[in-house]
Amino acid sequence: MRRFRPYLSYLRRVRGTLIGALLAGLLYGAATGAGLPLMIKQVFPRIFSAEATDLTLTQLILIAAWLPIIFLIRGVAGYLNSYLIQLAGVRVLEAMRFDYFRRLQLLPLAFIQRQTSGDLISRGIADTNQLQFSLTSIANDGIKQPATLLGAVGFLTWTAFNEQGVALVLVCLALIPLCAFPIRYVGKKLMARATQIQAQLGSVTDRFAENLSAAREVRAFGLEDRQTERFAAESGRLIFFQMKAAKYAQMLTPALEVISALGLAITFVYSYRANVPLESFLAIFTALYASYDPVKKLGALNNEVKRGTSALERLEHVFKAPLEITDPANPVELKCRLRGEMRFNQVSFAYQTGQPVLHKVDIAIPAGTVCALVGPSGAGKSTFAHLVPRFYDVTGGAVTVDGIDVRSLRLADLRANIAVVSQDPVLFNDTIYNNLLIGRLDASREEVLAAARAAHADEFIRQFPQGYDTIVGERGALVSGGQKQRIALARAFLRNAPILILDEATSALDSQSEQMIQDALQHLVVGKTVFIIAHRFSTIRDASLILVFEQGRIAASGTHADLHGTNALYRRLYDNQHALGG
Repeated sequence: MRRFRPYLSYLRRVRGTLIGALLAGLLYGAATGAGLPLMIKQVFPRIFSAEATDLTLTQLILIAAWLPIIFLIRGVAGYLNSYLIQLAGVRVLEAMRFDYFRRLQLLPLAFIQRQTSGDLISRGIADTNQLQFSLTSIANDGIKQPATLLGAVGFLTWTAFNEQGVALVLVCLALIPLCAFPIRYVGKKLMARATQIQAQLGSVTDRFAENLSAAREVRAFGLEDRQTERFAAESGRLIFFQMKAAKYAQMLTPALEVISALGLAITFVYSYRANVPLESFLAIFTALYASYDPVKKLGALNNEVKRGTSALERLEHVFKAPLEITDPANPVELKCRLRGEMRFNQVSFAYQTGQPVLHKVDIAIPAGTVCALVGPSGAGKSTFAHLVPRFYDVTGGAVTVDGIDVRSLRLADLRANIAVVSQDPVLFNDTIYNNLLIGRLDASREEVLAAARAAHADEFIRQFPQGYDTIVGERGALVSGGQKQRIALARAFLRNAPILILDEATSALDSQSEQMIQDALQHLVVGKTVFIIAHRFSTIRDASLILVFEQGRIAASGTHADLHGTNALYRRLYDNQHALGG
């Protein structure tokens, strides 16, 4: 239970609703644990005794009304308890998922890239749902069932003591402690199985997400049967673990019922030999039976706690992941727009310890420079550029902009001065207009349309029946690659940031789309510090500075004319592509 203590703060947000639910639960418990046995003890004898013939009709009706009143109290209290607990649970779940989603927005890219999207989705949907259910179950049955048990045991003890003294009390209560053994055994087994279920559910979700994101490749390569078989295998493992958990969870109730029946049988024998009156025996019998029911439910609650603990462990993988890239404690205040003067001072970086990607890179890039990054795949070009907006933080050295270490700036301030256009830009499943507005959320409609015109996107957008209100589909699936790229470029125009990163922005386009984007880029890069990562030398030959990367180091720098004549690696890369017509 201590594991859940930090997360009980979610319950404080719904404490009013929860208190109402708990009060209703207490009333339900009292009516069940003490009300029913008391009815048998006090009401039935008054009706079926020898003196019952003297009762008037009014007296008889009042006595008989005890039964519907008890059940009315139980029914209303039980309904209010269930409804209010459900209401509290929904609000807890909403808060929990919001915190989980918010946490994902703050975690570094390196963490996100180490996970599978399906598993992260499963943690945010299935595990938060399980934890919410466990928290509300703890809050509800953790009060209601003990109240029912105490009510039943209290009445049982009082009645048995009055009839036969301590001996009958001990006989009645002797087997209740035995119920702890199956509860403990099942709880241990269920904990391990619950962990396996939650992890496997993540794998199944990941199969869904992976298959849907690769729908075109699946059909192109005829992988339908293969993907179906792989999904069936993952689903089969999930069913295996679920049935293992069900085996242990379902054995608890029969085990407790057998113990309960044994206790009732022993009480029956002892009561017979001790000549306990029928009405007292029935009351004791009812109270004893009522005391075993909350024990069963407390056992089920223990199982729920184990499932919740398993879900909590998976959620804590995200909640407790370190926020490695955060705002500094005392950030440098930007009083104006950055100029874009970049300096990489002995910069080293490694995604994994002991496997450096950049080795003591040292270069100064004046503001307004169009800087092209070339080199073989894996040489460190993209990593170099991604250090500028702090997608990653250096492991050695420093990156400065206008003489300020980027780690000394607020992330929002730094990134507001940077625009990024990638090879495969992401469009959200929204209208074209709203996707353009991402470039600068406070932009006016005229500014958005002007940015679209500058990126040669206005023409094709107006050809859609809904124009700028056209929904682009998931990840922009309903527009072409060239159109998607021009929308992304328009966002960069709208942002009008002093630093621009073009990460192979034209490498996947046809010649016509590339030419249109090249025309737009000529206007976009004016007056900006630009990092161009490209394999196609036609896009970088006119750059004012070219950096040649080799094995995580800058092997050479200069203009195209300088490097082609002096650097063998650059000349080989350029000539090989030029020979292929690149």
